[in-house]
Amino acid sequence: MKKLILVVAFALVSAVGFSQNPLSVGQNQLNVGVGLSDRGVPVYIGFDHGISRDLTLGAEFSYRSYNEKWNNNNYDRNIMGFSGNLNYHFNNALNMSNEWDFYVGPNLGFYVWNDPDNYDGNHNSGLGVGAQLGFRYYLSKSVGLNLEFGGGNAFSGGKFGLTFKL
Repeated sequence: MKKLILVVAFALVSAVGFSQNPLSVGQNQLNVGVGLSDRGVPVYIGFDHGISRDLTLGAEFSYRSYNEKWNNNNYDRNIMGFSGNLNYHFNNALNMSNEWDFYVGPNLGFYVWNDPDNYDGNHNSGLGVGAQLGFRYYLSKSVGLNLEFGGGNAFSGGKFGLTFKL
């Protein structure tokens, strides 16, 4: 039993010891997950690129489907979002440990609503401007858990998922 505890403790220390925080200049990561919304459950895939010690530039695609009742009719709706973001990572400024990543930044996107021909609702495709505040915990040097809160975009409530350094 002591050997098992020792092996598990060594594995946890190794995972934390080799974990890294925000992307280095030129490094990339892939983000995937689900979001929170009052209109369906969005899924997303995103890509971030390190442009300086504390800044990343990213792009994201999201999709969600839901059913909406309007004027006593049910409509199946789909929304696709395409957005870009710029994030400032506070790890160096706050002297945070390597396994954590704390970031904030603006985003700009375009959202396409699929409207059935006979739909008379008030949702339109268009530009979305927002901001996000996020936290990431790296389980290893290449995999992390991500939690992000935002407003004014496809994930006005927030989202959570996985991060993979490439």
